[in-house]
Amino acid sequence: MERNAWRKSSRSGSNGQCVEVRDRAAAVDVRDSTAPNTGMLSFEPAAWDAFVDSVKGDTCRP
Repeated sequence: MERNAWRKSSRSGSNGQCVEVRDRAAAVDVRDSTAPNTGMLSFEPAAWDAFVDSVKGDTCRP
């Protein structure tokens, strides 16, 4: 992922529910691409990696 540039998540749907991600080295930011000025969530890189791994492995179940 290119540093400090917003990109649309490859998992975003075609129904308008889009997520953008930005890697700033010290943090990974996530925002709603349909409302980018409403704020974002920031994660430590290790926490983001753990989240992505759990989603890819489908281990994130209620």
